[in-house]
Amino acid sequence: MRRQTHKRKTLLKNFTDRVKAVLPEHIKPEHVDIWFQDESRIGQQGSLTRVWHEKGKRPRIIRQQQFEYAYIFGAVCLRTGTTAALVMPSVNKEAMLLHLRQISKETPEGRHAVVVMDGAGWHQDVSELKNISILKLPPYSPELNPIERIWRQLKQTSLSNRCYKGYGQIVEAGCAAWNALVAEKDKLCSLVACEWALL
Repeated sequence: MRRQTHKRKTLLKNFTDRVKAVLPEHIKPEHVDIWFQDESRIGQQGSLTRVWHEKGKRPRIIRQQQFEYAYIFGAVCLRTGTTAALVMPSVNKEAMLLHLRQISKETPEGRHAVVVMDGAGWHQDVSELKNISILKLPPYSPELNPIERIWRQLKQTSLSNRCYKGYGQIVEAGCAAWNALVAEKDKLCSLVACEWALL
């Protein structure tokens, strides 16, 4: 436990140095945008959250027993609030590559994206994307990734206490929830605000 805490404190303290270490030599820190990336599962057997109900009575919430899911791949740029998201049927290297390509397209010309992510097996360095570098977080430290707050927000407000007929409805709900949050840019930026990640 102490070792994990030490790793986290080291990351926070030396974030700028860690970013510089993953950058190609010709990229200057002032041309770098920090992106936080993660993925989250949504679908049948989803989250149950608190609801308003008549005092003294227990609310009834339907919970599905099926096992159909989709995954939202999401990323947010701290400097601009720009987002990149995909809803995919599974998590694997191919899906991750598609998402990184999307982040690459959203990165303006002349800028370089440092994508901060956890160390999942499908999170691979991609040399084909010249305007992206990857910085991996220490293991077992989701609290260092502010995009976790986005998943919490979506699941508490838009994607909980629901039933889905099938995969198509899950994808529609995931896209609608993400787009609704992105439309509220101030709220989105406040959720991912992270002073220690500013260069």
